[in-house]
Amino acid sequence: MSNISFQTKMRCQTERFTPHCTPHHNRSYHRFDFTALTLLLACVLLFERAPLFAQDHENVEQVGRIYNQWSYAYGVASVGDLVFVAAGHSGLQILDVTDPENPENIGYWDDNSGFARNVTVIGDYAYIADDESGMYVISVADPERPEEVGFIDTPGRAYCIAVSGDFAYVADFEYGLRIISIADPEHPTEVGYYDTPGVAMSISVSDNYAYVADERFGLRIISVTDPEQPDEVGYYRTPGSARGVTLSGSNAYIADFENGLYIISLTDPKHPEEIGYYDTAGNTNDVAIYGDYAYIADNSCGLSIISIADPEHPEEISYYDTPGFALGVKVSMNHAFIADGAGGLRIISITDPEYPQEVGNYYKHGTTKAITVSGEYAYTADIINGLRIISVANPEQPLEIGQYNTHGGIHSVVVKNSFAYITDSRRYFQIISISDPEHPEEIGIGESYGSGVDIAVSDNYAFILGEYGLHIFSIADPEHPNYVKSFNNVRSSRKIVVSGNFAYVAGGNLRIISIADPENPEEVGHYRSQGIMYGLSVSGDFAYIADDYNGLRVISVIDPENPEEVGCFSTPSYARDVTVSGNYAYVADFRGGLRVISVVDPKHPEEVGYFDTPGLAYEVAISEDGLIYVADGTNLGIYRFTDPAGVDDKFNIQNSEFKIYPAYPNPFNSTTTITFGLDKSASTRLMLYDLSGREVRTLFDGYKQAGFHSVNLSANELTSGLYFVRLAGSEKIVTEKLILIR
Repeated sequence: MSNISFQTKMRCQTERFTPHCTPHHNRSYHRFDFTALTLLLACVLLFERAPLFAQDHENVEQVGRIYNQWSYAYGVASVGDLVFVAAGHSGLQILDVTDPENPENIGYWDDNSGFARNVTVIGDYAYIADDESGMYVISVADPERPEEVGFIDTPGRAYCIAVSGDFAYVADFEYGLRIISIADPEHPTEVGYYDTPGVAMSISVSDNYAYVADERFGLRIISVTDPEQPDEVGYYRTPGSARGVTLSGSNAYIADFENGLYIISLTDPKHPEEIGYYDTAGNTNDVAIYGDYAYIADNSCGLSIISIADPEHPEEISYYDTPGFALGVKVSMNHAFIADGAGGLRIISITDPEYPQEVGNYYKHGTTKAITVSGEYAYTADIINGLRIISVANPEQPLEIGQYNTHGGIHSVVVKNSFAYITDSRRYFQIISISDPEHPEEIGIGESYGSGVDIAVSDNYAFILGEYGLHIFSIADPEHPNYVKSFNNVRSSRKIVVSGNFAYVAGGNLRIISIADPENPEEVGHYRSQGIMYGLSVSGDFAYIADDYNGLRVISVIDPENPEEVGCFSTPSYARDVTVSGNYAYVADFRGGLRVISVVDPKHPEEVGYFDTPGLAYEVAISEDGLIYVADGTNLGIYRFTDPAGVDDKFNIQNSEFKIYPAYPNPFNSTTTITFGLDKSASTRLMLYDLSGREVRTLFDGYKQAGFHSVNLSANELTSGLYFVRLAGSEKIVTEKLILIR
């Protein structure tokens, strides 16, 4: 296992600066100090340790959410008929296993800002080792509504927790044993520590000793008679990598990864002595003892059952091969509960240890990575479950009503009219009829040119970004998409947006491609980036880029042949997507959640709100009524932003009135945003008229709820001059002026 978690991005490069941005060197999400990191890797940049608490927010509130998908199953605890799973980014998951064949997920808490690796439950509290964040204390008095009551940051990465009396003992990856008083669970306080020589991965406590599995440095035995002055009194250096430790009687049982199970006598803790071992077939991660048997979580074999009736001669008697990688194990009531990584929770009957049998399992798997909103529906791209269609007519209670399982892992989704256009890892792109959202149906498919990454749709063309470049298809007949042309100079790109006669492609660089003639695409300009551009939004004369290293970048594209960066805002984590609506850029900032950035002055963007979402923010979309949808990996979250200055407070329904607010920008030359308010829900029409009074465009015609709403107006096919926007509804009519300048 790497000394640095997969969540922490490695960068072996020199520091880079731009005229407008400072890269993320001192961000709250990355909590190693320079000295410790240099001992592990020579070329990793420095990040501060201060944590960002989950669900931390400013000027943004959560309206609703759907899904509780597990990112992982890492650690497990069992108490009576309840099983508690440390589920990575999905936090704490609680299952009722009264009927082991049909486990039921009855509660969850996923407000952790790190990666839940281990859980211990004592009384009414669950103690979670949350990797880069520290230790969370969760009240589980009501297991259907677990609630965070306390937190303490550990200096490194919290891997495992043992609780004894008024103290929690944390195995902290880089910094050894941390001893925390939990006499008051709401205010945990560190009282002592002992820095072990290796990397502390597991811990057990008995009497006045803490036993630490210290990876390459084996078993360390630390006296905790005085919790404020812990002191190592003995050790045993196992030959492999000590990953797990559990105690039974006078023996310690060590899961020694590549070398199997080691049994150490603790009759004299100052002089521990090996008395037996068994070399398992795979790599052992954890061990539990029940009666005369050791139950081992093994990477290769799943559950391995070892007879320890004679500890000097342990012998494997059976095994059960789980579908994932067995990472943690607990035994209770003749059942072994396995945290099986990507295989979820597996429940194995061990009534007869020689014939283990799986009787139940639970894994609500999925990864919500992309989102688009149209009308009363949200459409998500789920890597595992394909296209999901969610009714958001009531945003507080979103409801999945339809699903279409794609043939490969779905990467992106775009909705236009009554069709959803999706890209996946196998069939490149598919056209799904969503005229009946409850029964989506594939009607067309594009020929495969490799894995599809992203897609944009404009007029009668689909622009598909894939591993081999940009491919253009005619979709005039959606049932028979027709290949038109390829543009191969944009390989390894990640995002495409079409605006007017240009396709904007982001990846290592921003490339601007003229598609005035789709059969002859031509690059007209490009902007070289220092990071990787994951997200892209084009509004007016600017392209807004989500750059994983530099945050939000604002590029002037008023001259497409000479794009120029004019502003930048450095987000706290890794910017993955951006959507611009009105005066704001909404950024999905991976571990930083949703960030709301004012771009009233594009040269000086300024953050005005944020919400640290529960999972990992991959993509963001804005609905017509201004609600914000975040594809957050483990869930789809719906949020509302309120500008504290009240400049663009579109979401305060109580103060809404029937009117059209000043458009922005106005005058405009390509696109503008029109915001209007309704004092009550009603059938509504929003129309655009020219100076002669002729209706030139219907901007909206349908039912709208009371509140504030926004519509983007594109100047395509419009000539310069004065226009009027008319809002009709609630037996009222109001009009505002617009000026288009070419």
